[in-house]
Amino acid sequence: MTAPREVLDCRGQRCPLPVIAVARRLPELPVGTVVRVLADDPAAAVDIPAWCRMRGHEFLGKVTGDDGPAYDVRRQH
Repeated sequence: MTAPREVLDCRGQRCPLPVIAVARRLPELPVGTVVRVLADDPAAAVDIPAWCRMRGHEFLGKVTGDDGPAYDVRRQH
């Protein structure tokens, strides 16, 4: 798995705020960049992969670590 270039800390935010954060940041980064979204709202587990499918970006998976649940997204276009 590719290491994330950037981490967006969205802990404590309710959906759709984590999705909005990644949607705003991803276009500013080069194609192929991996962003990790830290999000402890349970809805993020559904919302972030769904957003990736709708927008054509690659959802790399959920990561659980010391910072809590996180979701890796790769910019595709």
